[in-house]
Amino acid sequence: MTPLPNNSANKPTSNQNARREPTPEQLHPAALPDEELWKQVRLTRGRDGGPGGQHRNKVETKVTLQHSPSGVEVQASERRSAEENRKVAFARLRLALATQVRRPPVARDSFGDVASDLWRERSRGGVISCNPAHRDFATLLAEALDVIEDCGQDAKKAALRLSVTASQLVKLVKDHPAAFELWNRKRAERALHPLK
Repeated sequence: MTPLPNNSANKPTSNQNARREPTPEQLHPAALPDEELWKQVRLTRGRDGGPGGQHRNKVETKVTLQHSPSGVEVQASERRSAEENRKVAFARLRLALATQVRRPPVARDSFGDVASDLWRERSRGGVISCNPAHRDFATLLAEALDVIEDCGQDAKKAALRLSVTASQLVKLVKDHPAAFELWNRKRAERALHPLK
């Protein structure tokens, strides 16, 4: 009996199925670290009318943030200080980017898995666990909407690719009404029934 030749080219290596992280260019802007996202943002201050008395009319507390690459713009003026409004506007910017900017999903391994490590961590057992006020929510929302777009607005197909139930996926998007409204508009364009 002759031994088989050692053909290492046909043997799978441990690196072939290793999870890959997307390049910075592939990352959704809502998923960028704060420092990186701030590099892409233009901040302006101004005054805003409305309640708040003299302080509001004399001090420039209104903050407007514009994401330069996408043109997405948000503002905040409901707080009494520019610093507080800057924080509120930054959180709004992440949500606006998650809702309005689409990127193709990135395959994380040789099998085409598109779920990020954060998604896997936050969706154990098919249940998505993230409060809409949490910093991770915008990143998860962006990832979900990117996969939904890639699946032709089909909730079941997108849920399958993300290893969650369709109802959990709908619930996640529903937690941000602007995203849910946009999803239903895109579904209507494809003659799909609206989600409730």
